[in-house]
Amino acid sequence: MVFNTGAALLDAIVLAVVNKEEDGTYGYKITQDVRRAIEVSESTLYPVLRRLQKDGCLEVYDLECGGRNRRYYKITEKGSVQLNLYRTEWESYSSKISLLFSGEEII
Repeated sequence: MVFNTGAALLDAIVLAVVNKEEDGTYGYKITQDVRRAIEVSESTLYPVLRRLQKDGCLEVYDLECGGRNRRYYKITEKGSVQLNLYRTEWESYSSKISLLFSGEEII
């Protein structure tokens, strides 16, 4: 992709992916889901997950899977509020960019 993905957009994408699963989801699946939308490496996403956890937007818990612990991430109430803010901002931002690309005036 020719466009750089900033920290806020990565946060929004990760929160949207985690929000899809009521009981949370694990890191590798998050990576795969995000990669359906943008090119990103695991080494980029794990710091995002840690930052969102530190900020109180995600909670973390471990479950055993195949004899190993798997770390799950679940969106918190604060994370849901943040995701809604990102959605609102994205709708405004993306519609303005689309208008520019189509040659229309932004009002």
